[in-house]
Amino acid sequence: MIDIKKIIVPTDFSDSSRNAIKYASSFAKKFKASISLIYVIEPIVIGLDGGSIPILTDISTKEKLEDELKVICKEDISPSVKTAINVNIGKPFIEIIEFAEKEDADLIIIATHGHTGIEHLLFGSTAEKVVRKASCPVLSIKDNVLIKKT
Repeated sequence: MIDIKKIIVPTDFSDSSRNAIKYASSFAKKFKASISLIYVIEPIVIGLDGGSIPILTDISTKEKLEDELKVICKEDISPSVKTAINVNIGKPFIEIIEFAEKEDADLIIIATHGHTGIEHLLFGSTAEKVVRKASCPVLSIKDNVLIKKT
């Protein structure tokens, strides 16, 4: 028996990830599960004399991102679904996987952006890494798949 109680949904504020959030809302309603949205700030690294230091975003930026996540919750997630928002700092796929493990998630629902060729080689795929390394099931939503209105 599949029992889904906690769903993690990474977002980058793109249309693709907003669509994945809508899918998650539908799953959460069906399974009476909660949703935790996560946005990961990847630190900028500046090299100094052969070394590098991470330059982190200030607290006001984190607060603005949390406010934007709250707006997304209101717009894309059913009011009957319990939600939480999280803004983490680090490498996105690592933060997503560690967050899902910490939260004991039953499912991760993540958007794919369909990068191919050079773009895929340069940027890699966060979704692909999450699918390969997560300890719970991962549902990937293609960027061209739209949720049907009922």
